[in-house]
Amino acid sequence: MIPEIKRTVAGVLLALGISGLGLSISHAEESAPGIGDAVMSGSPHVNLRYRFEHVEQDDFDENANASTLRIRLNYGTEKWRGWSGFAEFDYIAEVLVNDFNSGAGTSPPDRDQYPLVADPKGADLNQLYLDYEGFDKTRLRFGRQKILLDNERFVGPVGWRQNEQTFDGVSATLNGLPKTELFYSYIARVNRVFGERSFAGQHDMNTHLLNGRIGVTDKWQLTPYAYFIDNDDAPEFSTSTLGVRANGEVGLAGGAVKLLAEFATQSDAANNPVSYRAQYIHLRADWAMHNGLTLGLAVEGLGGDQNDPGKAFRTPLATLHPFQGWADQFLITPNAGIQDVYASVKYKLNKWTLLGVYHDFSAADGGARWGSEIDLAASRAMGERYSILLKAAFFNADDASFVDTNKIWVQLVANY
Repeated sequence: MIPEIKRTVAGVLLALGISGLGLSISHAEESAPGIGDAVMSGSPHVNLRYRFEHVEQDDFDENANASTLRIRLNYGTEKWRGWSGFAEFDYIAEVLVNDFNSGAGTSPPDRDQYPLVADPKGADLNQLYLDYEGFDKTRLRFGRQKILLDNERFVGPVGWRQNEQTFDGVSATLNGLPKTELFYSYIARVNRVFGERSFAGQHDMNTHLLNGRIGVTDKWQLTPYAYFIDNDDAPEFSTSTLGVRANGEVGLAGGAVKLLAEFATQSDAANNPVSYRAQYIHLRADWAMHNGLTLGLAVEGLGGDQNDPGKAFRTPLATLHPFQGWADQFLITPNAGIQDVYASVKYKLNKWTLLGVYHDFSAADGGARWGSEIDLAASRAMGERYSILLKAAFFNADDASFVDTNKIWVQLVANY
């Protein structure tokens, strides 16, 4: 099976490399074998990710049970005159149990009785891009690609979901300055987790992302960023965000303390129907000890206005699942904003990594209490190819805007 996949993907990349970017091959006899060898000598990979997700939500009479398998095939070529290519195809299948609503019109009507599990079935071209590294310390990327910036709080691929979020556009990464990496991307379309079959699966846009990571010292880093999002299909997501984050660590007896401080300000942009300005802040400290124990304490706040809808800080291109609780109750920022005070405990026990997080949620404006949540996880690798994750989230609502929600996951991953 792998050789056939390899030949098929290699043909796609070869065609894209020659015609899609209009490469001029003036000495065909000399050049064609070179590019053909680069494409055909590439590396195929297969990734299998099975997940069972159970959701109990108080505003539904039925519980959701989703059993899904993601089959991922990808292929990367070798370099030819600075060029290389990458293609990645996904197929998400429902396995035995499909009592869930995958959202955004991707499930049949008889599944409306179940809570949301945003893993629609079907095939997807996840990534297809060409890289050019013919310039010194510079990489240009053209096509459909994943973009991960910093901790993915503002831009990420939503890797937790079976169908990832990817971006159609061009990006540039420059490493020519000492201890500095500059990143710029122009995005014409975002391909969202609901897939191409959904009315909410793609948003056309005119978006610019600029991010710079500056090594202040060996242990400290400063990252200013500017994100201008002009969303044609969802104008309420059109925003202009300016921010800076500082992260590093200081030594402490028995380990080190990792520190993070981040601040951003956001305003409406382009076709957004609401004029507003809101702020973001994130302060975090994690004490990692040599005995495998890590203790963390943090506060994250997204501003809002309790009296005026549509003026809350938002992050429409983010990987949201790792933030504000795994129960995903705050994928859309409440009008009054949100303040999340959370504490974490992480411990390495033989080959297992154990993690517990407690969240306390309240409004950033007005002081209302939204609720609290306990998140638990245990994970381990099994050899070089396999891994397992056991995970749970328990959200307790303190406001009528939210409902009690419990979620449990079992995930198995294999890589070949």
